[in-house]
Amino acid sequence: MPRANSSVVSHMRHKKVLKLAKGYRGAKSKLFRVAKEQVMKSLAYAYRDRKVRARNFRRLWIARINA
Repeated sequence: MPRANSSVVSHMRHKKVLKLAKGYRGAKSKLFRVAKEQVMKSLAYAYRDRKVRARNFRRLWIARINA
């Protein structure tokens, strides 16, 4: 029996990553390998900065309440 390939799955994964990388400069939006690294980094930054934003708003609210 011939080996089944996962070309559909891999194609979809590539499309998903390149869609997330839309708007990035140069190869980061064109090449899968480079785009994947940048998307992972971007998602990590986004997660971190959501936490930072919550922290900043909390400080602002406390300052306003105590003013």
